Amino acid sequence: MKADLLVTGIAQLATAICPGPLRGKEMRRLHLIDDAAIAVTGDVFTWIGPRTEWAGKAARTVGLGGRAVVPALVDPHTHAMWAGDRLGDFDARTSGVSYEQILAAGGGIWSTIEATAACTETQLSALAEPRIEALVASGASVIEVKSGYGFSPGAELTMLRAIQAISTPARIVPTLLIHVPPQDASARAAYVAEVCTQLIPAVAAENLARAVDVFVEKEAWSAAEAETILTTARRYGLGIKLHTEQFQRVGGLELGLRLRALSVDHLEACSPEQIAAMASTSTIATILPGVTLHLGLPAAPGRALVDAGAAVAVGTDLNPGSSPLFSTAAALALAVRLNGLTAPEALIAGTANAAAALGLTDAGRIAPGLPADFAVLHGPDWRELVYTLGTNPVREIWIRGIPAGVV
Repeated sequence: MKADLLVTGIAQLATAICPGPLRGKEMRRLHLIDDAAIAVTGDVFTWIGPRTEWAGKAARTVGLGGRAVVPALVDPHTHAMWAGDRLGDFDARTSGVSYEQILAAGGGIWSTIEATAACTETQLSALAEPRIEALVASGASVIEVKSGYGFSPGAELTMLRAIQAISTPARIVPTLLIHVPPQDASARAAYVAEVCTQLIPAVAAENLARAVDVFVEKEAWSAAEAETILTTARRYGLGIKLHTEQFQRVGGLELGLRLRALSVDHLEACSPEQIAAMASTSTIATILPGVTLHLGLPAAPGRALVDAGAAVAVGTDLNPGSSPLFSTAAALALAVRLNGLTAPEALIAGTANAAAALGLTDAGRIAPGLPADFAVLHGPDWRELVYTLGTNPVREIWIRGIPAGVV
């Protein structure tokens, strides 16, 4: 075997054995190789195994000095594009002001929508790029980015075009998010019709998104409204996802399972009956511990979901209001502490299962034929990825066989 590159000096390599979604006990099974080596040709892995078993020739060899390697992480849920800030909201909330009072004073999500809709495509891309850079530095090579702060169809299209224009070595997966309804309740039906007859067709025609997401909550969209939007998205060949069960149970999870959504995300308010229902579907349960940390919400029942046999993914939910979390690795560390995942489960949740939550089979693993995306840790044990707090456990990230950054 001939390779362009042989990577040695890998004290320990840890990866999912097979593509996601991995469920229940499957999430504890890792392929672990001590004193490993990786061969890369072009931009894909061509061989992995114990260093002593490599019998080929490589044009170039790079030694990592006895460090651990894991697949590059996949962040399946971010709102990394926004303008303005929510620092005033944060100060008010931590001083005891209710969310309803913050909204009445012109804050909350509507302040972000106003600031974002006022920006040009170029401005929005420039704002998002350092946030994406931070996620990449934390180990991510695939990052979902949602629209949703544009609100009007025109502003949403601007956001999606800006997402595609982000300059980064990472693979960006754009999602159209139908986030909040009009403040005037009488305008809801017309807005849904506009989304279905104008916005989604335009997004599909320009190939601006891979999926459509809808926020289903008592103060957002109903399950019936979401079904209209999501069935339209599916007719146009787009994947479907839901933000749901974050604050209340209003039928969003059941809708997602019935429609075979790629994922249902948040699930902080998930009931035991809903947990059991997740175990028998292809839909991924994506949990977002940054929200629990920042807002003080009850944690999504990650432990119960895994024990029931569900497939669980973890994301940062990077956004200005409820999860200003700029590290995908930190999201996994929080999932261990707040959601009850084990270290192996967290790694699977942030790699193979996170890829499955985006409808991808070519990310989140180290295996021959897949893009050569991997993260090198500072230390020799892969568990440092989810153990470390307050500093970045990732020393360098390789994307398609090229170093994309060294910390």
